[in-house]
Amino acid sequence: MAWDKIGPVERRARFFRSPLMPHLQSSALMSVSYDEVRHALRATFRESGRTYVYDGVPQELYDALLFADSVGAFFNTHIRDHFAFREA
Repeated sequence: MAWDKIGPVERRARFFRSPLMPHLQSSALMSVSYDEVRHALRATFRESGRTYVYDGVPQELYDALLFADSVGAFFNTHIRDHFAFREA
């Protein structure tokens, strides 16, 4: 199913249906998921509870985020302020 042919609720659900929503050891991020087709990273922050979608994030960068010693520091250095984003 093409991404632009589905509605907003289905788009949000697509992120959450991913079998790869890893548990994070992070004081900054509560959860992350990745849409391989759109190269979109979805991140929910612990303190605010807000969720943002970062567009154009390469798969390799998402993989590196998951294995970083400090997920929050990696996110701040390599993703925040480097990719277009919107609140989900």
